[in-house]
Parts: sequence; C-alpha cells; structure tokens
Amino acid sequence: MSPAHFQTVATLARRLRSGELSPVALAELFLERIAALDPRLGAFRLVLRERALAQARAAEANLHGGSDLGPLHGIPWVAKDLFDVEGHPTTAGTHLLASAIAGKDSAAVRRLDQAGMVLLGKVNTVQFAYGGVGINNDHGTPHNPWNRTPHVPGGSSSGTAVAVAAGLAPVGLGTDTGGSVRIPAALCGIVGLKTTVGRVSRAGVYPLSFSLDSVGVLARSVEDAGLVYQQLAGEDDADETTAGIPPDDALGELRAGVKGLRLAFVDAPFFDGVETELAEAVREAGHVLESLGAQLGSVSFPEAVEAQKLNPRGGVIAAEAYAVNRAFLEGRYDELDPVVRDRMRNGGSVTAPDYFEMTRRWTMLRRQARASLADVDALLVPTTLIPPLPSAPLSTDLAEYARRNVQYLRNTAIGNILGLCGLSVPCGFTSNGFPIGLMIYGKPFAERTVLRVGHAYEQATSWRLRTPDLSWATGA
Repeated sequence: MSPAHFQTVATLARRLRSGELSPVALAELFLERIAALDPRLGAFRLVLRERALAQARAAEANLHGGSDLGPLHGIPWVAKDLFDVEGHPTTAGTHLLASAIAGKDSAAVRRLDQAGMVLLGKVNTVQFAYGGVGINNDHGTPHNPWNRTPHVPGGSSSGTAVAVAAGLAPVGLGTDTGGSVRIPAALCGIVGLKTTVGRVSRAGVYPLSFSLDSVGVLARSVEDAGLVYQQLAGEDDADETTAGIPPDDALGELRAGVKGLRLAFVDAPFFDGVETELAEAVREAGHVLESLGAQLGSVSFPEAVEAQKLNPRGGVIAAEAYAVNRAFLEGRYDELDPVVRDRMRNGGSVTAPDYFEMTRRWTMLRRQARASLADVDALLVPTTLIPPLPSAPLSTDLAEYARRNVQYLRNTAIGNILGLCGLSVPCGFTSNGFPIGLMIYGKPFAERTVLRVGHAYEQATSWRLRTPDLSWATGA
C-alpha cells in the first residue's frame, strides 16, 4: 500500500472509519509533510495549522460520537488563494491584497466545512489567476514536483496541483476560466475537473471573468474529484448562475463503464501543433477506452475552430479582468507581475460594441456546438500542446512566456468559451519523465459522463499510481 500522503480520499475515508487512522493523526501527517517539503516546493501561501487541528479534533469527536457526515468527513484539503476563508487574506497572488481579510467563508469553503473536511491552508496561484503557465514573480512560482530543476506547474491553480501531486494534501480546490484547473492537473500528473458554469457557486471567490469562471477540483483520482464535486454542486442565492440548476448525482454512474458510449477524437484544432509524444499518448488512451466497449471515432467540430478565432488576446476575459482590477492596473501598475499586467491592461482597450459582439457570438456558437455534439457523449483531446518547461526563462522573457501561454491554454480555453465541462486525467509520461494529460470534454452539465469515462480509463491503466521522487526536496 502506498504511504498515506499518496492515498486517495476514498482509501483514507475507509481507514478513518476502520479506526486505523484518526482525523487528528491524518492532519498531523500532512502538516508535517508540508513543513518538510514545501520550503522547496512553494505550493502554500498560508498554512492554517491551528484551524486544521481544531477541525480535525471536531471531526474525530463526531466520528467517535457516531455522527458521520459522509465520505469526506475528516479528510484534509487545500484551497487556491482566491477562495475567501474567514479571518484570513485572499491575496489572489499579489502582495497588493495582503490586507484583504475575508469577512466570511466562500460558499465552496462553507460546503466542504459542512462535510467535515479539514482545511490545511491556502495555496499559491498566478497573479489574479491570469495565466496558464503557472508563473508568479510576486509570491513565487510553485515547483513542479516531477523534476528537481524548476519546471512550470501550469496555472493558474498552480499551488493546488503541486500540493496534491507532491502528497501535501489529498485533494484541493481551484478555479478554471481558460484552463486553470486542467492545465496544472495535466502538467503535475493528477486529475482536474472543470465544472460547467452554474454547477458550483462562485460566491466568495476572487473573480477573473464572470462570464467564464468556474470552481473545479484537483485530486488523485476521478472518484475523489467526484466526491468533492458532488458536495459542492447546487444552487446558491449568492451566485445567480446556479439558479434552477439541480444538484448532480456525480457518482451514480461512476462505475457503469463505457460500453456503448460514443467517444470521438477531434483533430482540428485540438491535435494541431501538439508534440508527438503527447498526441500519441492521447490516441492510445482512446484505444484503451475502445477496448473497454466504447464506440470510438473522429468528428469534425467547427465550433471549436471558430471559438479559437473568437478569442483574440483573450478579449472577453481581458476586459472583465481589467474591470475587476482596474484600480491596480491604473494606480499601481509597476508593482504588478510583468507576465500578467500588459495582457490584462489590454482589456481596457476592448470597446463596449466589441465586447457585446464577442459575447453575442459566443452565445450563438454554444447553441451550434450543442447541436454538433448531439450524437457524441464525450470528446478526447490533449489537455495541452506541450509538457512542462523550465520555469526560469518563462519568468523573464515576456515574448516567450506569451507564446508558451497560448500553447498551454489553447485546447482548454475552447471548452470555456463553448460552455463545456471537462476532465483531465493522466495518460502517460514523456521520455523526460513528465506527465501527459488526456482531456475528456463533455456537453454542458454532463459532469457525470466525463467522470464516468475518466474513471473507466483510470481503472484500466496505472498512470495515476506513479508518484514523483521528492528526495531532492528534503535535501537528501
């Protein structure tokens, strides 16, 4: 059996209920590992040791008293530093928000608290969550755990991905506006679920783009992602996008397999320009699913090509991000991260007619996309075009950063524009030992389908069982 810090939520839950582990001992195990490894990994912004131990003691007392809140009871987790946690700052990756103390918990934090989970701390993100590479020149860039030389972790949920991949936490929350859950999941070799906007409340989450922001889960297994997602999903008066969206039974079909499901590759644009090792791994993953009984084919998806064309300079995201952060961009520009500030400032030049036209065309394109996918249950594409790259050059060379940022974001951002849900799962490793991500795209609000496909693939392969050698992080 793997060490507890690399075990899944489902396994840890069984051990807690058998009495083999206690919530307090489990929390202490992770806190000790954070103290030992995070000085080199840089995943955490704030370790909430006292809060975590208090929650763990409460979870333990409840279990001993016969009050079991469900499979997440007593399980540690981490939150991207966009989620409000009462009494602590929500920095959104910048020192300029160091004193922005949250008055109450975000809706997502509150729902996981209600499930008896134990919050270990808040983890780093790209500044204002605006980037797919994972670089943060203000708070520091988390270290991808798969190599002792610093490589990018993917963004913007960089700290969450590194924490889960390195065994500093079994699961965590991120946000996804253009790929910010799926990219770091792929580059760090874990599972990343991007939910449909409206599934999970964003109340109390520092915004990037109201049109596209979604709350997502990063985990060690598809089942774990489903367990957390199911606890999060549901209506919230504080987020109007959730109105009328019923809770989702994410786990009811998890083990149903893929026999008879219609899966498809989409060559253009998703495989265009993808490095050979990544493309081959994704196609092999499709054949594994076919061997499990899925109907596998290829389809044309012109709406994906059009969505890519409709996103010049990230027009809508940039405009909405500029509106949120205008005071910083206009008043403290020189203090902002160079890899973020110019791209975000471009949002100020988007005119109202252009913004209206882009969002109107998005609405039409989403309608067309639903029609194009009527006979397909899920799409299979590479999560990213390239594997993790060394961090140092991308921290200072802005032109190279911009080029690589597009390569990390292209395949994921299309799904945000089209309103799809998506799941990235590990499907192989490069010759240099870095993880490769398979992205399973589903129709809007079809989270249960992408989880079902991902779980079937995961059970038929062993990629997710690999763990990084972190001897370098301990000084050994």
